[in-house]
Amino acid sequence: MRIGELARRTGVSERSLRYYEAQGLLRAERTPGGHRDYPEAAVDRVVRIQELFAAGLHSSRIAELLPCMRDADGGPSAVATPRLVEDLTAERARIDRMIADLVRSRDTLDDVIEAAREG
Repeated sequence: MRIGELARRTGVSERSLRYYEAQGLLRAERTPGGHRDYPEAAVDRVVRIQELFAAGLHSSRIAELLPCMRDADGGPSAVATPRLVEDLTAERARIDRMIADLVRSRDTLDDVIEAAREG
């Protein structure tokens, strides 16, 4: 599929898709005319990339993790390693800390809102 169709199907801009390709996160064949031609599996790959970005990972970390993940379901591939488990555990702990910080912020806001309603 061409870049425009991949962008439409994933909701990701063409600019982002070109960035993913430049970072080694996404691959496309080239037509004789020089256009990008993505396989069907690129849809799952882009969704996975978006999920990892949303989790706060940087493109260099995503590039390390993607070869260890299957695109269709995000599960581990045959090349998943014990180091990957350590890295992902550290990323999960970082996300847990961020969640805890957000919960504390929300609780503080709830207290302020409650005080303002009573006052």
